[in-house]
Amino acid sequence: MMDRMTGEGFWRGRPVLVTGGTGLLGSWLTRGLLDRGARVVLLVRDRVPDALVVSDGSADRCVQVSGDVRDGRTVERVLVEYEVDTVFHLAAQTIVEHALRDPVGTFRSNVEGTWELLDACRRSGRPQRVVVASSDKAYGSQPDLPYREDQALVGRHPYDVSKSCTDLIAQAYAVSYDLPVVVTRCGNLYGGGDLNFNRLIPGTIRAALAGTRPVLRSDGTPRRDYLYVEDAVEAYIATAERAGEPGVRGEAFNYSTETPANALDVTRAVVAACGRPDLEPDVHGTATHEIQDQYLAADKARAVLGWRPARTFADGLEPTVAWYRTYLAEERSAGRRTRIAGR
Repeated sequence: MMDRMTGEGFWRGRPVLVTGGTGLLGSWLTRGLLDRGARVVLLVRDRVPDALVVSDGSADRCVQVSGDVRDGRTVERVLVEYEVDTVFHLAAQTIVEHALRDPVGTFRSNVEGTWELLDACRRSGRPQRVVVASSDKAYGSQPDLPYREDQALVGRHPYDVSKSCTDLIAQAYAVSYDLPVVVTRCGNLYGGGDLNFNRLIPGTIRAALAGTRPVLRSDGTPRRDYLYVEDAVEAYIATAERAGEPGVRGEAFNYSTETPANALDVTRAVVAACGRPDLEPDVHGTATHEIQDQYLAADKARAVLGWRPARTFADGLEPTVAWYRTYLAEERSAGRRTRIAGR
């Protein structure tokens, strides 16, 4: 029987598996689960010393299992051995440009990794709730915006296709095997701890704090959703807590502030938050195979789960810039110490 209790008490002592725990969302979600008293198991393919989950000490409070999500037998062993009740499947190759350069690697990580994890869940019979991270990219290019959950998933480019497949595979396991799966679809996440500096917000912050003009690969006009990472954590936790209920189990949910912005406006807002509004973006306009406009309607999450974001884009920028200011200062200091020690 599914546990109907929600809130802080829901997670106390509950064994949870997180894949992709070294990423931006994974790091913050792990911290949020630990703070609620969950017993967290991290499946870690590569140890990333700079990952927030490592640097903030969260990983040391978890069971860490070395393994690849594509190794279904290892996943099954973890589920059984640690009596896992809840799975958050976040592991993925998440960089659009990298997907264009290495589509096969992206498909292996995102598509094969999803079916291996879900089939391990099916075989083990353990998890009572499985939250699978899809994306707004799963919708592909649509004539009608904002995206709504009942629209078809029609990704065309490698990354978009990988997320469409992830999403559809999750739905197939929910329908065919009655697996307690719920799918989450978010826009672009941002917040302290994202070390992929080729992404718009961290890259712009690093440039602005260094006093250089940020580079825009696009022409500045594409519109996207931007969701602060702590609001995304609350969305994932709310989703998992209700995963067994009718109207939630087997469903997909969009999470968004519902205030899309174009890349040029976002870049200008970020440099202003860094105290450098004088730094005009260097617009290259060279990006290819990217959808012009992508943004989500979140009324289903509000109506069914009672979720809504707590922060505007500006609200989220303040702690984000503060985090990078500290991180980059420490990085520069560590670099200086390394050079001095090596003389």
